[in-house]
Amino acid sequence: MKPRISVISGPVVVADNMAGAKMYDVVRVGKEKLLGEIIQLDHNKAIIQVYEETTGLAPGEPVENTGMPLSVELGPGMLKGIYDGVARPLSELASQSGNFIARGIQANSIDHEKKWDFKPVVKSGDEVKEGDILGTIQETTLIEHRILVPEGVSGKVSGIKAGKFTVKENICKVGKDSVQMSQKWSVRRPRKYEIKHKPSVPLVTGRRIFDTFFPIVKGGTAAIPGPFGAGKTVTQQDLAKWCDAEIIVYIGCGERGNEMTEVLTEFPELTDPNTGKPLIERTIMIANTSNMPVAAREASIYTGITIAEYFRDQGYNVALMADSTSRWAEAMREISSRLEEMPGEEGYPAYLASRLAQFYERAGLVTTLNGNQGSVSVIGAVSPPGGDFSEPVTQNTLRVTKVFWALDAPLAYRRHFPAINWLTSYSLYSDILDEYYDKNVSKNFNTLRRKAMQLLQKEAELQEIVQLVGPDALPEDEKAVIYITKSLREDYLQQNSFHEVDAYCSMSKQNAILELILWTYDQTLLAIKDGIKVSQISALPVNEKIARVKYDKDAEKEIDNIRKEFESAVSKLEGSL
Repeated sequence: MKPRISVISGPVVVADNMAGAKMYDVVRVGKEKLLGEIIQLDHNKAIIQVYEETTGLAPGEPVENTGMPLSVELGPGMLKGIYDGVARPLSELASQSGNFIARGIQANSIDHEKKWDFKPVVKSGDEVKEGDILGTIQETTLIEHRILVPEGVSGKVSGIKAGKFTVKENICKVGKDSVQMSQKWSVRRPRKYEIKHKPSVPLVTGRRIFDTFFPIVKGGTAAIPGPFGAGKTVTQQDLAKWCDAEIIVYIGCGERGNEMTEVLTEFPELTDPNTGKPLIERTIMIANTSNMPVAAREASIYTGITIAEYFRDQGYNVALMADSTSRWAEAMREISSRLEEMPGEEGYPAYLASRLAQFYERAGLVTTLNGNQGSVSVIGAVSPPGGDFSEPVTQNTLRVTKVFWALDAPLAYRRHFPAINWLTSYSLYSDILDEYYDKNVSKNFNTLRRKAMQLLQKEAELQEIVQLVGPDALPEDEKAVIYITKSLREDYLQQNSFHEVDAYCSMSKQNAILELILWTYDQTLLAIKDGIKVSQISALPVNEKIARVKYDKDAEKEIDNIRKEFESAVSKLEGSL
């Protein structure tokens, strides 16, 4: 008997007569051939999660097993692409069904008709193995796409050709296997690598609060939890725009459609700060908005990380933004409840922690199978209900990520952006990066950032006293702490994402501004010893120049003038005593 639908429960469908089916096989469900995946087997019954809307399905409709796991086709043409959760290009879906995606549409992840100019880097007779580079294609003006030997293939190269080919044409033989420019990979299975290394180079984001106080490394993991309106999406978009990864994979997982629309319309117009070329030329976007089928949301995270690993294997540093993993966890919870599984904490499935760990473990700095180094850095936003960081998704994420960027609603309400709480955030990579900062930024940078953080922590303690007895009761040296930390908070930690200069701050500029502010603090302490009041120093006009130096393109040159002006103003105060 042929497989037929017997039970329908939202996105979960039960099919009979599925003997011989395997876990995670992709199936086509019903007369419209909706895309689905087997997630549970019971004798000859298969429980299927359907990646499309199941309205109108009826018991008795046929089910067709493809015998293959959910896979993404990898190859030239992925960059600049915008995909849904199961790696179907939205442009192709729109051309087939208009602005509203029809059900059952099938579309290739990459264009099978377009010809690419392939340039071999090996020659006939060379011995190659799985993961080695056969040749290159200039996919965009920024990125050279490297064609890799597929999994399980090795031997001598024969008949290799140069010229223009489609991704489905044979470009050579390796051993007895014909090789094409595209390959398929199961999204739930991590791609192979040779060695995973301890990361030691920062992923420079251009955001002062991250790079200075809570850095992430290339190959590292970070979580951005925060309540509604605190700035998770804007922060991730900023990271995607400005971080120094070579490839960006942005996953809009269950987010509002208007936010994804903003990303999709803005990115093609952005200029890459490192090259001056359009940023979209090194970006891949996966859009699975909150009104799209819930099961595809669960798959979108795996699709994104598989694409990121593919470019890592070519030797690139990839940054993956997942916005947000809470929506992914909610999709797992909904499907789990349909399966009548025993719920864990707050109704999430018992395997929530292991799934999150499996996802974040796919990040890392590795030596690839071809001997190059590549990395995948994963930055996941978390949307805890009511901003409660004790809920399961946030807590399980913090167990496996090494950077915690805590967004704070009170800071956001005060219009302090990025609204990162510097007292609750942390990075376990800070000490690892000391040597890098010494060599590449400044010998003083590590001392400066630790001193700045100590002052911010001291201010938090003093604020409790100020609220009780007022600022006038403090001694002058503690008033100096309040004065300088106000500058640290407003002039250094606050950063305008929409300002043409302040949107990105280089490490050298960060070091120069931080050094200026802390130098001002040291000068203030010396002035206090000479009998000058902090209130007199805080009223100096030069403070306005310190506050605005971050908006200056030539800030590092201007800082010398500011120092001289500050010293001159303090000397006048001393002379008036």
